[in-house]
Amino acid sequence: MTSVTNDGRIEFRFFSPGVSEVLLAGDFTGWNEQAVPMNPECDGWWSAEVKLSPGSYRFKYFADGREFLDFASDGYEPMHSDWQSILVVKSLAA
Repeated sequence: MTSVTNDGRIEFRFFSPGVSEVLLAGDFTGWNEQAVPMNPECDGWWSAEVKLSPGSYRFKYFADGREFLDFASDGYEPMHSDWQSILVVKSLAA
């Protein structure tokens, strides 16, 4: 799931208990799986914050190397032979 913080950063949260590593990759990282390591929280939750400009982005989570979509994001779509989650970042009101 994603949310916007008060300072305009995007918080990514992913639930995957029992894994040792979760990574966030997307078009905003050049799809580099190592670009954004997520931090373990309690009870199987993982989180990361990323500063993104307003726009539309595609992303996935990688938990111990397995790909996962975020069905609580702004949507998902097929891309080539795969699916990707969609994130829409809106401008913050002044």
